[in-house]
Amino acid sequence: MKQTVLVTGANKGIGYETARQLAGLGMTVLVGARDRERGERAVERLRERASGVHLVQLDITDAKSIAAAFEDVSARFGRLDALVNNAGIGNASDLPSKQSLADMRTLLEANLLGPIAVTQAFLPLLATGARIVNVSSSLGSLGLAADPTSRIAAWNALFGYSASKTALNAFTLRLALELRERRSGEPGVPGLRRDRSERAPRAAHGRARCGHRRAPRQSGGRRPDRRLLRRRRRGRLVERPSPAAT
Repeated sequence: MKQTVLVTGANKGIGYETARQLAGLGMTVLVGARDRERGERAVERLRERASGVHLVQLDITDAKSIAAAFEDVSARFGRLDALVNNAGIGNASDLPSKQSLADMRTLLEANLLGPIAVTQAFLPLLATGARIVNVSSSLGSLGLAADPTSRIAAWNALFGYSASKTALNAFTLRLALELRERRSGEPGVPGLRRDRSERAPRAAHGRARCGHRRAPRQSGGRRPDRRLLRRRRRGRLVERPSPAAT
């Protein structure tokens, strides 16, 4: 039986590429998209290479949209083998002392509460052994933020986004621990993983990785120097939450 996976925010960026690669592996891929027209265009492009791609209209910040998406997936597919919480935003960040509370609420609504709401809604459809993948960021790592030699420690102007990803990491960990206690089978407890450049083998429970977004632009329109980050990562462990197992 082909595996079925739902990827939120899959009409562009990391979500689209994730959907493309999973479809290439022969999986049935459900493209979660807030905007139906953009979602349909993404599905059309993806179907040029794989037929098992379908649109699911889903706004992760809208409870009614999440409920409707659940009913849609339940009626058409009956189950999920993986859920990839990719949808989120990366703007409206500032220094901790200047962070707008209104913008902070918007960031938390999309990057934390949205994935929580979608996960809670779709848990009944996730089969035993299914995977929940929450797309996080190195900016959410408290370990890197506390390291004075880390470039991450200098990105204080991205406080709002960073805090939302730190909270998402906490949800990923606590959910994994809860599901490990509730269900039998292989746990997917978050922990340390080697960076891809080290070509280390995946952990036994790592059937799917927790992806990482590009860092959002800092004030002034510049992105953090990715070369410095790569130098930082070489030969070290990078804190990456693993997928939660159901």
